[in-house]
Amino acid sequence: MKKKILYVEDDNTLAFLTADNLEQHYVVAHFSDGRSALEAFKKQVFDLCILDVMLPEMDGFELAAAIRGLNLEIPIIFLSAKTLKEDRIKGLRLGADDYLIKPYSIEELILKIEVFLQRSQKFAVAKNNIYSIGTFTFDADNFILSKNNETIQLTEREAALLKLFAANKNVILKREHMLKELWGTDDYFMGRSMDVFISRLRKIFKDDESIRIENIPRVGFKLVAP
Repeated sequence: MKKKILYVEDDNTLAFLTADNLEQHYVVAHFSDGRSALEAFKKQVFDLCILDVMLPEMDGFELAAAIRGLNLEIPIIFLSAKTLKEDRIKGLRLGADDYLIKPYSIEELILKIEVFLQRSQKFAVAKNNIYSIGTFTFDADNFILSKNNETIQLTEREAALLKLFAANKNVILKREHMLKELWGTDDYFMGRSMDVFISRLRKIFKDDESIRIENIPRVGFKLVAP
């Protein structure tokens, strides 16, 4: 599926040429003013933003700040005729990932887009394995559960069980599903092993009253946590 780009440029000729090239690789939503672009950003999902600085209604700097207030991670690239060092620094301080001066090379722009999209995707994958469980943070890749400055190193099996719970917070998990997911079988002995690991996790979380692992009779378990 093609990535979707929010492109904001009020020069219609430049916008047509740039969008025409980008649309060979991406889905491009073009807007001519900052306010319309911001409204679109609130309603749609984009993978990257390309912003001019001098825009009607809301300039690119204001737009970038508003976008950053809604999404801390989406890549933002400025394309601007403003060449002063102060403008470039301002754009980068607002959270932009790059600032290209007009006239720019389409090839360079596409290269920058690809770099930032790949970085964003890697970050999303890494983030997907970090979970918030009450006052704890769980790093599923490294089997580490942390709270404040304290860390607990889990075993691989404990971490796999906790990841299953964390990915399904406040959802009832059937015992048979959990056993097959973690051990590949739902036999009696594996069930007893899982009960032991659940007891260990309960002991870890016992001092946080917002977290509990509920036993749902004849069904399974549920991790209750904010």
